[in-house]
Amino acid sequence: MYLGVDGGGSKTAYCLIDADGAVVAEARTASIYYLMSDIGIVAPLLAEGIGQVCAAAGITPADITHSFFGIPCYGEVSADVPTLDALPAEILGTGRYACGNDMICGWAGSLGGRDGINVVAGTGSIAYGEHGDRRARVGGWGELYGDEGSGYWTAIRGLQAFSRMSDGRQPAGPLAEVLRRTLGLADDLDAVDIVLNRWQGDRATIAALSTAVSEAASAGDQACEAILRDGGRELAALVDATAAAIGGDGLPVSYSGGMFTSPLLLAAFRDALGDRYDLRAPLLPPDRGAAVYAARLAGHRIPL
Repeated sequence: MYLGVDGGGSKTAYCLIDADGAVVAEARTASIYYLMSDIGIVAPLLAEGIGQVCAAAGITPADITHSFFGIPCYGEVSADVPTLDALPAEILGTGRYACGNDMICGWAGSLGGRDGINVVAGTGSIAYGEHGDRRARVGGWGELYGDEGSGYWTAIRGLQAFSRMSDGRQPAGPLAEVLRRTLGLADDLDAVDIVLNRWQGDRATIAALSTAVSEAASAGDQACEAILRDGGRELAALVDATAAAIGGDGLPVSYSGGMFTSPLLLAAFRDALGDRYDLRAPLLPPDRGAAVYAARLAGHRIPL
């Protein structure tokens, strides 16, 4: 049995597979993204998720052959890495596991753990690629000054457009009514209270407003269309930088994360890549990719 854990910005997904790659059990818990709270949230959530998949499979944690834990923000606070690396041992009761950034989950799932580049655009955004013995990460700088093309980035630009529409600084489009309905606004300025006071600027909650931007774009909102096209181009730029780092002209490229469910963003991403890469639809979701990667780390190749 091989366990993959994909710790995204809004949830943590657990997937247990057998030696043939068949899914044996799955679970979901809250996100283990701890930078906005405390590293102390990680261990209880991992214990909860591992407990769920083991109960569903009728095994104990010690029965798991190997595990991979994709942890958001792993490696971004170097002092925390030893703590994160040690946490799974307390839950599994073994040392048969590895930890890394959750970008590896998206890459392993989308490309089956083979050479190429994957871009993740969920709550945040990041690219990861491997080519032979070369590896590179690009992006993932966080919501304050990075994560271009992500759900958070898209939502913030949608809120900016909404504020301008409300003020009359730009023509009002469908976004205005979509956000009024989504946020339940009695007055447009109530958005300040909701986003800053009630939500306390919560990263995942704000990122969920990216769906309002996509909805408004589908209704013909030109500002939202521009946001999504810009997002696609920003994500393509991550691919170019990753390819330059690993020396991979014409490499396979794939993608994962909720922002790629936007046809407009995906089309802009594809157009920006042009014919320089072999763009492929993702093979597997990230949590299953993490399990496939766990098997690979144990020296077992899952047939795909």
